[in-house]
Amino acid sequence: MTLDPQPLAPAVAAAEEAGWTTLRVDLDGVRDKAELMRRWGAALDAPAWFGGNWDALADLLIDLSWLPSSPGRLLVVTSWQSYAGSRPEEWETLQEVVEGAVEHWGDAGEGALAVVLADAEVDAEVPDRDAPRKRSGR
Repeated sequence: MTLDPQPLAPAVAAAEEAGWTTLRVDLDGVRDKAELMRRWGAALDAPAWFGGNWDALADLLIDLSWLPSSPGRLLVVTSWQSYAGSRPEEWETLQEVVEGAVEHWGDAGEGALAVVLADAEVDAEVPDRDAPRKRSGR
């Protein structure tokens, strides 16, 4: 599996239809690994044990027990291009960690995790995590 940029609208619409929770990881202005980890921790409302390193991020992404129950979670990564271009080795490691978590959830048989890298043109399509979410009447 590779994380390739893609339009967000179809992924967000499918997640909403399935009752999934959508979380946004905004990397705008991230210049180093420490800030990258802070952004991921904030987006996931990480518990205090989150250590801000690659192993801790991997643990965070395969646990998610502190988040409200959901049949699945869509993580939308926005404004990532600058970080990926300026820190290619760290970006590659991040992709490996995220891909490992997606694989874990696919094998677990309970819940699901999907990650979408937003195309630059559609970053604005994803609501901020704290914005009110539209809920279906199911």
